[in-house]
Amino acid sequence: MDKDAAYLHITSNNTIKGTQWAEFPAAGSVPLICDMSSDIMSRPFDAGPFGLIYAGAQKNIGPAGTALAVIRRDMLKRVPKDLPAMLKYTTFAEKSSMFNTPSCFVIYTINLVLKWLEETIGGLHKMEQINKEKAGILYSYIDKSGFYRATAAADSRSMMNETFRLPDDDLESAFMADALNEGLGGLMGHRSVGGCRASIYNATDLEAVNVLKDFMVTFEKKNG
Repeated sequence: MDKDAAYLHITSNNTIKGTQWAEFPAAGSVPLICDMSSDIMSRPFDAGPFGLIYAGAQKNIGPAGTALAVIRRDMLKRVPKDLPAMLKYTTFAEKSSMFNTPSCFVIYTINLVLKWLEETIGGLHKMEQINKEKAGILYSYIDKSGFYRATAAADSRSMMNETFRLPDDDLESAFMADALNEGLGGLMGHRSVGGCRASIYNATDLEAVNVLKDFMVTFEKKNG
C-alpha cells in the first residue's frame, strides 16, 4: 500500500468472477473509494475508513435509474474548482442533493425497499444472515458435488453471485435451457468468462434458492 496514494479504489463484489471482499483492506490514512453497486445493503460494515462509497441502485436498493453516493466531508475539499457543476460532489453536497430535479419515483421506491429492510427483514445484520444462508445452500451442494465446480476460492466467494461450471460446454447449454423451461432464467455466466451464475440479491428469497438447488440436483442425476 502506497501511503502517499490519493486513494485506494476497490469493488466490494465482483459480479463477473463471483468474488467478494469478506474483509475490506486496511489502507491506513489512505481513503478507500468503493463501488458497492452489487452488494450495498446486503450486510453491515464500518463506513469509517471509506472516503467515498457509490452504488448503482439496480441490484439491492431499488430500480435502475439512479445511484447512491456517500462522501466523507473531508473528501469534498479535494474537489477541483474547475470541474463542470454536474460533475462536482460539492454541487450536490451544498444543495442537499437537490441541485437538479432528482428521479423522484426511483427515490420513492428506494424508500420502500429501505423500509422493508428495516421493518420486515429486521436490519442489515438479519439480511446478512439470510444472504449467508442462501449462499450456503448453493455452495455446500456445489462443493459436495463432483458434477458442479465453483469458480471462486472458498474464502473469496460472493454471497450475491454464485459462479460455477459444469463438466463441459454442452452440458452448460443444456443446463440453462432446462432451467429456463422450469422458470429459472438468468443463469448464464457473464460473456467474458462463460459458465453459469446464480445472482441471488436481497430480493431473492430462500424458497427460490431451494428451487434452484433442487433443479441442480435433478439435472445432475439425469446427466452426471
